[in-house]
Amino acid sequence: MLQVLPALVSGGVERGTLEIAEAVVAAGGRALVASAGGPLVAGLEALGARHMTLPLATKNPVRILANAGALAQLVRAEGVAVIHARSRAPAWSALLAARRTGAAFVTTYHGTYNEGFPGKRLYNSVMARGDRVIAISQFIADHIRARHGVAADRLRLIPRGVDPRAFSPAAVTPERLAALRAAWGVPAGRQVVMLPGRLTRWKGQGVLLEAMARLPGESVALLVGEGGYRAELEARIAALGLGERVKLVGHATDMPAALLLADVVVHASTDAEAFGRTVIEAQAMERPVIAADLGAPRETVTEGETGWRVPAGDPAALAARLAAVLAMPAAARAAIGARARAAVLAHYTTAAMQQATLAVYRELL
Repeated sequence: MLQVLPALVSGGVERGTLEIAEAVVAAGGRALVASAGGPLVAGLEALGARHMTLPLATKNPVRILANAGALAQLVRAEGVAVIHARSRAPAWSALLAARRTGAAFVTTYHGTYNEGFPGKRLYNSVMARGDRVIAISQFIADHIRARHGVAADRLRLIPRGVDPRAFSPAAVTPERLAALRAAWGVPAGRQVVMLPGRLTRWKGQGVLLEAMARLPGESVALLVGEGGYRAELEARIAALGLGERVKLVGHATDMPAALLLADVVVHASTDAEAFGRTVIEAQAMERPVIAADLGAPRETVTEGETGWRVPAGDPAALAARLAAVLAMPAAARAAIGARARAAVLAHYTTAAMQQATLAVYRELL
């Protein structure tokens, strides 16, 4: 099985690539990955997969054609049965290689992909041309049907997953939690609101800041992540007088412990999320979640049962819900968290995602 993607740097697409490579190896197959490389190559190869370096991040049409030839050569040399594409430019090369060699072609449709200029829909359409097209949420499956008319016999819904062994409250030692609390300077006895995600405008950190300015009490907000939006957020924190109540803590290397620090986790994206893995990670850690009411979190957050949803981009609504959740008895929040983890275990595990993807490969074999 050959997976193709632009590079192995970081992100949900890359994590999914490693998880499927691990499953292929465990099932007795050979897992190959072609990309421009990156820091995750070592982790991939430690799983027993092989990496081939190709300039697949390019959008240059000439290079895409050249990559198609290189992939076709690789398919023939290695006896590849299935090519699995996870991004548009590599997918065009992979589609051409599959047609030249007779290998099966699978795509995973990871986003809504904007159509801001002429020809973009055609460019995006490669992700709907697989012998099987994997949608990572019902929201994305509906989008694929509406945008590209993909029939049910080619479309497969396989949600993203989380490893409940790593993302488990019982797996986080008090020492890990204490070390992170000290490193981030989280005051003892203060309720913690957390928004994990890349620092970019559409992830909604600015919405949370406006909500915190409206929120009574002494709760502290932690913005976990890095990105180019940091300077603007710092300026807004100062302007709102939130310097003592909001911390930009940067990247978290121990995300399970980070989530366990929170009394409530916020998803505040102002654009629809294709899936939103941070939501199910928080739920696996039995944290109550407040999510923006659009995109795939509508599927993972059941109102009043496993969390709450508020209108996207509405600081007043978010502040009101935060106040209500933080005022709940701890036992009531814990009950919500327990139901959220149970839902993750039932529907959103890495193992379920891996087995469903292997089943797609077997259909084609």
